Amino acid sequence: MKPKKPATVHDVGRLARVSSGTVSRALSGHKAISAATRERVLEAAETLRYTPNLAARQLSTGKTLSIGVIVPFFTRPSVSERLNGAVSVLAHSPYDLVVHNVAAPEQRADCFKRFPHRRQADGVLIISLAPSDDDVPLLQDTDVPVVLIDADHPGLTRAHQIVVDDVEGGRVATEHLLGLGHTRIAFIGDPVESPFHFDPARDRYRGYRQALQEAGVPFRPEYHLEDEHGRRQGRRMASKLLALPDPPTAIVADSDTQAFGALEAARDAGRRVPEDLSLIGYDDIDMAEVLGLTTMRQLLFESGRLGMELLLDLLQNPRATPTRRILPTELVVRNTTCRRPCAPPPDGTGASA
Repeated sequence: MKPKKPATVHDVGRLARVSSGTVSRALSGHKAISAATRERVLEAAETLRYTPNLAARQLSTGKTLSIGVIVPFFTRPSVSERLNGAVSVLAHSPYDLVVHNVAAPEQRADCFKRFPHRRQADGVLIISLAPSDDDVPLLQDTDVPVVLIDADHPGLTRAHQIVVDDVEGGRVATEHLLGLGHTRIAFIGDPVESPFHFDPARDRYRGYRQALQEAGVPFRPEYHLEDEHGRRQGRRMASKLLALPDPPTAIVADSDTQAFGALEAARDAGRRVPEDLSLIGYDDIDMAEVLGLTTMRQLLFESGRLGMELLLDLLQNPRATPTRRILPTELVVRNTTCRRPCAPPPDGTGASA
């Protein structure tokens, strides 16, 4: 028995009752195709198990049919969740996603130089890596659509930028603790000055300092510790704080991951959370709800989805005016913060053992 020939674009068109050109436009996400027609084409393609001939399409269109994504440490929960949001948009798209993980400053510089070029990718997403002043001319001069997520630069005018108001987030987190009667409030987080240009850590710290100043609470340098991102690092920083002669009664963590480490440090030191130590994280990743962590929620999945939607729109409409969108944060109060002096929870247990 001869093997069945693979379905062609003409076969899909016949089944969907449209032209071959309409099939191609529908599969590439062209704006001129109605939702009903696109759905009919997608159903026909799925029924016939149609796979586009990418090599032929690349030759005919001059495109790579790939989206380049530049991310730092993509195993970080906040980065991977943004990446999940971006991937969700490509389910019915002809584009492949090519992820480039940046784990060293030299990798970062290389990616910014290489990827804004058509031969590398048709479009580029940059997640959580703010361009430096030297990077801006590279991104301004490229003809490749670029969208930044959780990153921006005031001099960059030719790229969509989706940012989170992390200064406001850091301020609200600190104000929550101030409102509960805490004045000995510490901040642990990533290095404020980083060769990777991680603006969120710097901005959340700025919000923390602003809240203290507005409340008339003096800033104590010993209450600010920096380390590389991670749970173990968060545990180490919180342990140092709790060993001070006058330890803080509350900690703002730059991320939920670091806050988890601080929970361990409190347990190690025999401190109850929240009775002895109030703790607030940032991101609201899945484990934060499991552990009952008070945190600042940001729209991780949604920012990735929006970024990819904007990039696909730029690929269809290269002359679209770039926009800068600011996504909100939200305080989520759970079990790791309480008013001073803290009363035990109704069941007599805290967030840490």
